[in-house]
This record gives sequence, C-alpha cells and structure tokens, in this order.
Amino acid sequence: MSKSTLAWIFALCCSVAQAAPTAQEILAASDAVRNPDKPFGLTTTLTEYRDGKQTDANTLAIYAKAEKSGGQFQNLIRFVAPARDANKLMLKTGNDLWFYDPSSKASVRISPQQRLLGQAANGDVMTINLAKDYGAKLLAEEDVVDGERQNRHCYKLALAATSVDVTYHHIEMWIDTATSRPVKARFYTESDRLLKTAYYRHFQMELGIERPTETVIIDGLDPKWVTVMHTSDYAWRDIPDAWMQRDYLARFKPE
Repeated sequence: MSKSTLAWIFALCCSVAQAAPTAQEILAASDAVRNPDKPFGLTTTLTEYRDGKQTDANTLAIYAKAEKSGGQFQNLIRFVAPARDANKLMLKTGNDLWFYDPSSKASVRISPQQRLLGQAANGDVMTINLAKDYGAKLLAEEDVVDGERQNRHCYKLALAATSVDVTYHHIEMWIDTATSRPVKARFYTESDRLLKTAYYRHFQMELGIERPTETVIIDGLDPKWVTVMHTSDYAWRDIPDAWMQRDYLARFKPE
C-alpha cells in the first residue's frame, strides 16, 4: 500500500473520529438550542390541564445570565399573574434557590424539586445548562415521535446528576441527531420512579436560533394531568449583577 493511500486512510479516520461527538458534547449542543448565550429575558406561561380541562395558570417574567465562572445560569423570576402572586420573586444563584414575598419582606430558601404549578417544578422554569449539572452517557440512536407527531432520529442519552442540589436525580433525553434539538425527556427520582415526561415543540426563531417555545409535561402516573409551559417575548437584556444577589430582592423594581 502506498504512502499516499495510507495518508488518505489516516485522514479519513481522523475525519470520522472528529465527526462523532461525545455524549457530553451532544448534551451541550442541545443546551445551546434551548438557551441563548448572552443575558436575556423572556416570559413563561404555565397552564395546567386535568382530563383536558384547564385548572390553573400563571405567568412569570424571567431574567437569566451565565455566571462568570462555571457557565451555569443565574435566574431572577418575577411572578406576573395571577394577581395574588404578582411581584413575588425567585432567585437562583449557584446551587441556592430563594423565594421572596414582598408582603412579608422575607426571603426563604426553597427546593428546585418543589412543585410550582401542575407538573412544573421550580427548577423547570429556570434556565439551566444540563451539561453543567449532569454527566451524559450515550445509550443508543433511535427513532421517536416528537411533540408534533413527527418521527425524529435521535441520540438517546442517560443523564446522571453530579450534584445533590439539582432538580432531578437522573434523566433520559432524546436529542435530534441532525439539529441538536431536544425532542423528549423523562425525569426520574433516585428510586427510579418516573416523575414526568416532557416533549419540546413549536420551534421558532428566537434570538438568532430556532428554539422550543412550548414544553408539554405529562405526569408519570396520570397521563391526563398535563402542564404546558409556553415561552415568549425573548429579548437580549442588560442584567445588572446586583439583581442576582439575595440582599437585593427587597429593592428589585419590575420594569
């Protein structure tokens, strides 16, 4: 075999090796689809349904920016509706999650696993990079039906939490092999009980990339208990560092 042929084979093998992403890289690429890479704001509306009938709803204004070290997101969340909850706040900084009620002027530490509305937990409405909190393992490539009843060829990943402070102990996630879009996820407890299944859908151009603007969350035991999380009003924001300080919550004024 000639040297030129060997060189061609070597180059081809290097190209193939470079083209095969690791599980952690697949997860990080999916994070980039879900999350803008600069400070931003958006509106999230949660609607709960039981047996197909709406039972509750709320609206949140979310401000998110990545930490200067580590790359995980900090989040400030303001309750917009219903009126009884207006201007209550949640703050996530590092692994700490705080709830502030302006009526009592007290901030208390809360759990990301605690339910916010329906099947949506506090942690579900936060902007997070999963690749920062979970170790990923590639289980398979398989075809799955997405939230709009289309077949998608996906990487199936197993995500294991690397910290005790995250929302879920472990996750199964399906990510489109062609676009890195999140398609479907299953969330589990430490005892391997299925908590919920989520479908990511209604991709629209938001801040330069087509991102999912709706997540349908289905209860792990009762499939007729569904929560729909809709995001809108994406905008680049200049978010002061002070907003992400617990001591600043009492002084925060909605814009």
